Parts: sequence; C-alpha cells; structure tokens
Amino acid sequence: MPQSGDYDAVVVGTGPNGLAAALRLAQRGLSVVAFEQARFMGGGVRSAELTLPGFLHDVCSAVYPLAMASPFFATLPLARHGLQWIHPSIPLAHPLGGNRAVLLHRSLQLTAGGLGRDRDAYLGLLEPLLQDWPRLVPDLLRPMLRVPSEVRACARFARKAVLPADLLIRRVFQSPEAKALFAGLAAHSLQRLDGWGTAGFGLVLALAGHAHGWPIPRGGAQELTSALAACLREARGEILTGVMVSRLEQLPRARIILLDLSPKGFVDLAGARLNWMQRHRYLRFPAGPGVFKIDYALSSPIPWAAAECAQAGVVHVGGTFEEIALSEREVLAGREPARPFVLLAQPTLFDVLRAPRGHHVAWAYCHVPNGSRFDMTIRIEEQIERFAPGFKDCILARRAVTCAEMEATNPNYRGGDISGGSNALRHLLFRPVARLCPYRTPLPGVYLCSASTPPGGGVHGMCGFNAAEAALES
Repeated sequence: MPQSGDYDAVVVGTGPNGLAAALRLAQRGLSVVAFEQARFMGGGVRSAELTLPGFLHDVCSAVYPLAMASPFFATLPLARHGLQWIHPSIPLAHPLGGNRAVLLHRSLQLTAGGLGRDRDAYLGLLEPLLQDWPRLVPDLLRPMLRVPSEVRACARFARKAVLPADLLIRRVFQSPEAKALFAGLAAHSLQRLDGWGTAGFGLVLALAGHAHGWPIPRGGAQELTSALAACLREARGEILTGVMVSRLEQLPRARIILLDLSPKGFVDLAGARLNWMQRHRYLRFPAGPGVFKIDYALSSPIPWAAAECAQAGVVHVGGTFEEIALSEREVLAGREPARPFVLLAQPTLFDVLRAPRGHHVAWAYCHVPNGSRFDMTIRIEEQIERFAPGFKDCILARRAVTCAEMEATNPNYRGGDISGGSNALRHLLFRPVARLCPYRTPLPGVYLCSASTPPGGGVHGMCGFNAAEAALES
C-alpha cells in the first residue's frame, strides 16, 4: 500500500458507487485512491466469458435504466471514454401465454395503446409523473428523510409510490395485461407485492423506461465500469486492484475514507473502533432475498411464442399478476417458488459482437430466500420453456450461480442479496441506520457509500456521489 499521508481521500471498493465517490472527490481537487480486492474493477458491473470461449456474459447487472437517469452520470464524458448505449427496439416484454405479450415501449402512448381497456388508466397514472420526471429524479436519488427540492412533484409521486403494488394494481387496472406489466416492474423490489412502498419500484422503472429506455452498454457491462474508471483517472484519481483491506488501520492516513461495503463489511474493517452498540446497529440492518442466476450460451435466439419478445432487451417471465405475487410471497416466506418470477436479458439480439456469429447469450435470474442453496435451474428453464417452447434445445452451455457463490464473487452480496439490503419501506427510510446523515459513520472521517445507503440498489452511482458530497460538507 502507499505510504500514509499520500492522499486526501481513500475509497475501498470499485463498484459504481465507489467509483462515483472517488470521482466526485477527485473533481473537487482532492488526491484520491480507490482500492479493490478483486483483480477487476466494477463489483457487479463486469463482463466475462463465463460459459464458452467467445461468449461474453455480464457477471451481475446487465441493463441500466437508472444509469441513464443518474444526475451524476449525466455530467460525465462517458461517451468520450468509449461507452456506447444500445437501446433495444422494445425495452421490456412480458409474455402472457400463447402468442400474447404486453410491452413497455419508450413511448408512453404506444405502451398504453397495447393495454386495451386500461389505456386511459395507464396514461392517467404515468403521464403526470412523467411530466414531473426531470424534477423528480434528483430527489428520488437522495435520502428519503429530507425536505425535497420539488415538494409538489414529490408529493404527487409519493401518494402513489408509498402504496403496496398489489393495492395500486387492483385500484387502477382491470386488464390482465396492465396488471402483469406493473407487477413485474414492482417485483424488482424483491419484496412481497403487498408490502408498503413496492408501488414506487414499479413507477420508477416504468418512468425510467419511458424517459430514458432500458439500455445496455455495447460490449457488455464492463464498458460502463471502464468509462467511469477512465473519468476517474482523467481527474487524477488512482485505482489499485488486487488489494485486500481487512482493517481500517491498513489504509493510508487520509482525511476522508469512503467504503463501498455492506454494513457487515464496515463493521469487520472497523473492528474494536466501534463499541458494542454501534456494531449492533449496523449488523441488524437486514439483507434482502437472494438471487439464483444462470448465464446461457445459446445456439440461436430464444424461440419466444410471442414474436414481440424477440425485439425486447428484457423479458419478464412470470405470467400473470397473481402468479408473480405468489412467487414473491413464497420467497419472503423462506420458500423457493415452484414457478419463479424470472428476469431475463438477451443482449446479443442487439450486440452481435458478444457471441460467435449466429450464436447468443442470455442472462436470467430469479428471487430466492436469502442464503438459499437450492438449485433453481430446472424451475427457471421450465418457466422460460413455458413461454418459449424449444428453449432448452438452444442451450449450448450454462453457468448457474447460487446465493453462496454470488456472495463469494462479491462479499457485498450477503446471502445472495444484490440490492445492498432489504427494500422494505422502513429500510429505505432508515438505510442502513437511523442517522441525519446516513452516509456518516460513528468514526470521524469514515463514510459508507454502498447500495446499503440511500437511494439503495441499482446502477446509478448516487450512493457514492451523495456520500462524497456529505464528506465534502463536513
């Protein structure tokens, strides 16, 4: 490690939040170094050949509506550093059986037009919020317990967002198409759909889709990380990979230390510098459900029964609103669902350089109880086959990852939780502990900047940006 006193600020972890934190500090003229224990930067924003040579997969995240919405990322010259966004013809498709599918288009009007008798209901719900979206985003990606800069816009959003998704669905929609579409969006919360605040997840993802799309980086997720790292180096920040940090005392002396770590990771690094009560407060922040993920190398595109699904970057494979709600209830009750809600991305329909000519990759995961060791491969593939007969015949190779393997890849993914902790409403309000500044820890100069802080999971960098701003203000 560099000698003590070499830097104004030190960042541990180079996920998108760690890189954003380091970059913000470097932009303000501080000397910054970021340490990463793995050989590669990016945390969950990485790509690798996970199945067969020539098939480039995304290790964790793959599709980035919130990266496009991020106020901080919007200020960065990411394109100059090689990042190219690909916008699939259709951001999201949701098959309903047979040749039927409901579609989320970039166009609000086109999406509503596919919802039959719920056309006006969808427009009535989303159109006012979409008009507010540019004013809403900065407040949505900050801590919730603060006075918003746009009070009226946030109040209009909050009245709907605070509701349980299933309550909003039953109040607003009548058709199975609209109900299924919104249920799939809300299920990204990794919560039961009757949980307070789950409607907010559905609204944010729908609004982001209409405002920005659900894009993928050309060449894979690693390209986003590489562009962020290039911005940091351009601002004279340093990145050192393959550096294991097990105690805060190992770090160079610095005025500011930012940790892109889970609360448990922070407690482990702090050791005896925290008293018993402080340790307890951070360790009791609960993890959310885990995920079981499969990467596929395919001989051909997925043969969806509903042809429109072959034009979508993401496919929600879960059937009806009722089926998705049941699947998420099972997960939160500690059971692996028989018919899981599967989130699937098919990037090589739009980025042909990521697989050998004529071949494809697919990325799929489902929610499971935290720490689950159950192999969901058969259940996931039966769900996909249900809406794409012949899918199994396309599989050349697969790589399945359990919760434990997910955590081994990235220690922040406790028990397979990729969201940085529970997304229950109370844990969004007090994340990870109840403090006026949720990024500041009890240790002077030490801040958390991971997805365990507001605004939470998703690739937007705003946890890191907000933590860096808090540190600069101190």
